Amino acid sequence: MNMHALFLGFLVILGFIQSQAALVRYTFVVQETNYTRLCSTKKILTVNGQYPGPTISARRGDTVIVDVVNQASQNITIHWHGVKLPRYPWSDGPEFITQCPIQPGSRFSQKIILSDEEGTLWWHAHSDWSRATVHGLLVVSPKIGTTFPFPKPHAEVPVILGEWWKNDIQTVMEDFLRSGGDPAISDALTINGQPGDQYNCSAPATTKVKVEQGKTYMLRMVNAAMNNIMFVAIANHQLTVVGTDGAYTKPLKTNYVAISPGQTIDLLLEANQPRNRYYLEAKFYNSNPRSLFDNTTTTAIIEYINGNYNASATPFSPLLPTFNDRNASANFTSSLRSLASSAHPIDVPLEITRKLLYTLSINRLPCATCVGRDNRFAASINNITFDTPRTSILGAYYRGMNGVYGDDFPDNPPFIFNYTSDSLNTSLQTPMDGTEVKILKYNDTVELVFQGTNVVSGIDHPMHLHGYSFYVVGSGFGNFDRQRDPLNYNLVDPPLQQTIAVPQNGWTAIRFRANNPGVWFMHCHFERHVSWGMEMVFIVRNGKSADTRMLPPPPDMPKC
Repeated sequence: MNMHALFLGFLVILGFIQSQAALVRYTFVVQETNYTRLCSTKKILTVNGQYPGPTISARRGDTVIVDVVNQASQNITIHWHGVKLPRYPWSDGPEFITQCPIQPGSRFSQKIILSDEEGTLWWHAHSDWSRATVHGLLVVSPKIGTTFPFPKPHAEVPVILGEWWKNDIQTVMEDFLRSGGDPAISDALTINGQPGDQYNCSAPATTKVKVEQGKTYMLRMVNAAMNNIMFVAIANHQLTVVGTDGAYTKPLKTNYVAISPGQTIDLLLEANQPRNRYYLEAKFYNSNPRSLFDNTTTTAIIEYINGNYNASATPFSPLLPTFNDRNASANFTSSLRSLASSAHPIDVPLEITRKLLYTLSINRLPCATCVGRDNRFAASINNITFDTPRTSILGAYYRGMNGVYGDDFPDNPPFIFNYTSDSLNTSLQTPMDGTEVKILKYNDTVELVFQGTNVVSGIDHPMHLHGYSFYVVGSGFGNFDRQRDPLNYNLVDPPLQQTIAVPQNGWTAIRFRANNPGVWFMHCHFERHVSWGMEMVFIVRNGKSADTRMLPPPPDMPKC
C-alpha cells in the first residue's frame, strides 16, 4: 500500500472515530422510587432511581440518543430544555404539543440534536407536574480542540434548585385543579435534592461542596423549582456570571443571583476567603404577597479543605435581597450581556418582519364545582386561555389533520387598556378559551413584546420558548411604549436566552429569526400558570430548500 492510500485510510478511520464520538447514548428508566426527606418517606417518580436525575454530558454539535423506558404507573414525556433540535421537533417533549405521552410499559428513543448550544442546559418531564422530581442537568462542553472563553475552572459543580412536597405531587396537582385556587405550598426548597440543615431531619444529608483555597470552581446552576424565581448567594463570596441558557455572557460580578424556573446560569466561584464554612443559600422571590409561596431558605455548605474551624458551628450566612424586592430581580436580569466576541458572535435581527405584542394575565372563570368559591383562577396570553388537545398538534400539522387547532392567534391583544393600572374593570378578568396557534413563515424576523398586566393580580412571568434562543433587547416597568421604548433597545450585545422573567407589571422585548421549522411551544414556566392556560404554540413553516424543511418523524413516536 502506498503512502497516499495509507494516509487516506487514516483519514477515513479518523473521520469514523470522530463521527462515532459525536453520538452519545443514554437510557432513562422512569420508575417509582422511595425517597426520604423531612422526616418522612414517600414514593416519587424518578429517572434511573435518582433525584435529581442523571446528568447528560455531550459536546457542542453532538447528537444524543436517549432511550426513555417508562416502567412507572403514569404517563411521561421528557423535554430537553434549551436544545433547539433543528428541524426535528419530534423529540421536544411537551405533552400533546409535539407528542402523545409515553404510556406505562412503553418506550421512546428521543434524538437530541445539539447545534450552537454551549454551557449548562437541563432536561425535565413535560407532563402534568412530574417535573418536580423528574429532572437533571444537560451539560454541553466545548468541541474538542476548543475551550471556555475564560480560564478553565478547577472543577465543575452542579447546583440544582428545587422544591419538595411531603404529599404526592400528583395529588398536589389534582387538589389544586379541583379547588380552583392556588396550589399547596411546598414543604421545603432543595439544593441538589437536599433541603439543607435549617429543616428538621435534614442536617446529615445537607449538600456540601469542598473547595481548595486559591482555586476557581464553575457552578452549573438551574432553577428546577415549580412556581417561583429564586435569589441565591454565597456568604462572603462574590460570584461571576459567565453564561446563561447555553450561551456565554460577558463576565458579570455580583453578590447575588436571581434565577427563574427553567433558567440556567454558569457561575465562577473563586475560593479566596479564609478557610472556613460558608452557606450557599437560596430563597424564593415573590413580587406578589397575595400569592402563596414557600418562604423558607434552603442551604448548601461551601467547605474549605484543611480549614481550622469547628465543624458543628453554624456557617456564615449571605445577605440576600428581601423576598419581594422586584428591583433586585429585574436589575440582575437586565445586567446580562452576550459575550459577542469573534469566537462567539451574535446575530440580532435588525429588520423586523413580524411585530407581536402578547399580554400575560391572571384571570378568573366561573366554577360551579370549586369548593368554597364560585370562580377559579385561569391565565392567558392575549386573553386566550390555552385549551390543550388530546392529540399531538405536531402530528396533526404534519399529517394535515383538521379540527385539532386553529391558526388565528392574534398578533396583539384583542383590546387596549391600561395594562398595569392599580384599578382595572372586573370585566377584563374573563378570558376566551381556545387552541389557537401563530403561523410564522420560514426566516421571518420576529420582535415579540411580552406585556405583563395587573388583571386580577400582577406577578412576574418567566416565559420559555421551545426550539429557539432569543435575544432579550429591552425591558422595563409599566406599559410598553411602541414609539419611545425601542429607542433604548440593546442591539449590540443583548443576552441570548430561552427563558426570560418578564417583570411584575412590566414588559420585555425579545427578537429571533424563525429559521427552525416545526411546532414549538411557548409558556410561562410557573407550573401553576401553565395549568391555568398561560401557553401558546408557534408553527414555523418549511423553507423552500431541502435543508430548511422539517425532518420526518421517527418510527417509534408514541401513540395517543
